[in-house]
Amino acid sequence: MTPSQSFAARLGSLALIVLTTAAAATAQEFRPTYSLFGSPGLLEMPTAQSAPDGELGFSISNYGNYLRNTLSFQVTPRLSGSFRYARITGGAGPLAVADYYDRSFDLRYRLIDEGRYLPAVAVGLQDFIGTGLFSAEYLVASKTIASDFTVTAGLGWGRLGSRNGFRNPLSVVNSRFETRPPLDFGFGGRVQASRFFRGDAALFGGVEWRIRDNLTVKAEYSSDAYLAEVAAGTSVIDSPYNFALTYRPRPGVELGLSYLYGKEVGVNVTFALNPRNRPAPSGTEPAPVPVVVRAADLRAARTWDRVAVPDARVRHVLSQGLATEGQRLISAQIDDQSVRIRYTNDRYRTEAQAAGRIARVLAATLPGSIETFILEPVRRGVPLSAITIRRSDLEALENEPDATRLSFDRATIAAAGQDTGLVLAETQPSRFSYGIGPYLELGLFDPASPLRGELGIEVQARYDIAPNLVLSGAIRKAIAGNNDTIGTISASALQPVRRNASYYALNGDPGLEYLTLAWYGRPAANLFGRVTAGYLEPMFGGVSAELLWAPVNSRLALGAELSFVAQRSYDMGFGFGDDYSNNGITENYSVLTGYLSAYYDLGNGFQTQVDIGRYLAGDMGATVRLDREFRNGWRVGGYFTITDVPFADFGEGSFDKGIRLTIPNDWFLGTPSRKSQRTVLTSLTRDGGAQLNLDGRLYETVRQGRRGDLADGWGRFWR
Repeated sequence: MTPSQSFAARLGSLALIVLTTAAAATAQEFRPTYSLFGSPGLLEMPTAQSAPDGELGFSISNYGNYLRNTLSFQVTPRLSGSFRYARITGGAGPLAVADYYDRSFDLRYRLIDEGRYLPAVAVGLQDFIGTGLFSAEYLVASKTIASDFTVTAGLGWGRLGSRNGFRNPLSVVNSRFETRPPLDFGFGGRVQASRFFRGDAALFGGVEWRIRDNLTVKAEYSSDAYLAEVAAGTSVIDSPYNFALTYRPRPGVELGLSYLYGKEVGVNVTFALNPRNRPAPSGTEPAPVPVVVRAADLRAARTWDRVAVPDARVRHVLSQGLATEGQRLISAQIDDQSVRIRYTNDRYRTEAQAAGRIARVLAATLPGSIETFILEPVRRGVPLSAITIRRSDLEALENEPDATRLSFDRATIAAAGQDTGLVLAETQPSRFSYGIGPYLELGLFDPASPLRGELGIEVQARYDIAPNLVLSGAIRKAIAGNNDTIGTISASALQPVRRNASYYALNGDPGLEYLTLAWYGRPAANLFGRVTAGYLEPMFGGVSAELLWAPVNSRLALGAELSFVAQRSYDMGFGFGDDYSNNGITENYSVLTGYLSAYYDLGNGFQTQVDIGRYLAGDMGATVRLDREFRNGWRVGGYFTITDVPFADFGEGSFDKGIRLTIPNDWFLGTPSRKSQRTVLTSLTRDGGAQLNLDGRLYETVRQGRRGDLADGWGRFWR
């Protein structure tokens, strides 16, 4: 039998299993299980199934020499991505060290949805950014039969084409597909697209049988021959057949027991959560006041009796009403038929919900002749936008079935007005505030110390010199952790602007985290400005200035930031510079850093940002970010930075990349809160592409008042 005939026979036999049984099958809901690679799949082979849209899965698996930790995210209903951190023992890694730590990224896209007769079909890249130790590509089909049995057949390349491989069928298109270029390990972290779908191909497949709702049996034929590991004597493969039992004791938890390659026993656990499914019930906050409907004569009135009800009394009642909703009235302009107020939302995560609550308070407290409500939310002393609502629309739509859409369509969103005509509220908030609480810092995936962390106490204080001029600072004291584990700063052509973080943790305890004076302004209707001076972050101090053009009704915003900073002393006190007697590091290091930035709202919750400029180590380059934000405040995204630093100088990882998570407090508390928890997972902490960790940048300050964010949060307007 020729190689092409052998390929046709194998493909035909596997495809026959899927297609003949699919003839009478109906696409059913079949919850995919997670593989030992931490993504939806069999044991080590992928399937064409996808996790529910938005699901985050964190998996830990262990068998033989391999311990894998994987974070997977279903980016869209069709696209998923995985970030994996693996430990390989016994010299099985490419560097032949006792314990080798490997980082890798996967992508998978479902090309065809499962139907009555057709299987789901997906294409994927495994370990396409990393060392390439597990690099593979695949095309896979899966079909569910009778709601509890799924059959999978696939074609793999790279590692998934190493067992009983045959001539690449893509060589019919171009002969270059016949040969897979050798792996250029280098410093890792590069996309080697020239290897994609190249070289021999091989077939894989398997089945999943859901015995009960929470118990699944899996079997697969693996096309990964573990050639490098077998050649190095670190693995023995007795059989290509693998078997597993998967148990779900409760929703979001998956346990697995596997028997692999005729020799190894493996275990894995996956914790899955979906931002759409809250652990705490929503809507536990007090109900808003009902909309007070005016009588016909009051609605027709053109003015009100200012002797009986003076403006000062209206402002006082208004201020008290807003305070009950966690809103601070800053100023108001009250006319016979309209009111314009500026306020700060201290309670609700979205400005849309705050606007809905405020509109109800206005309807309940203002004289009947006032028809137009103009709401101007304020952050850091700067008005973000003007939301205009007609009182008669509020009265008419409260109990309509499509009130959310109708109320947004009838509202007007524009740039905030000028200060002229506004009268300050008689009661202003206290200028001084402080807080004491715990903090937790985690650092992951450093080869020298895969898990770093620190738990301690933080004291914060703030003094509002003016609404837009703020003096603030924080001091931390560590209680437990290993962030201060000292090692020699590795040699590099770059100034250590991040690699020496452990020196700050060791010597700066307690330490001054930041102490800044920040000014915010609005030079023009769509233009915002910021100047921040002082100790900007734990490792740098100086002056930073920013300008942002952000039209309220545009998806696009453009910004520019320029900062002159110096490296702080290791004791995190008030000094700058230190004795950096290690590898010729520059003392009293200072740098001019800055970026031109573009922000774009892609719609459907996707936000992108591109920064181009000069980084802390003096390197030039660009950072690209893409985030998906759910309407409940969850944000999941990724970024990468490429600069003019050669890979040899940048070191392991070749360029900076990582994953960002933001979890709003109200998601897991069930009560209103503007606070959130943020985590950045990076493959390594490097000096190339490093930016200031500066609080209060303009885009995140003003974006909640823009039309796109208001539209996304308008579902909370009536809550």
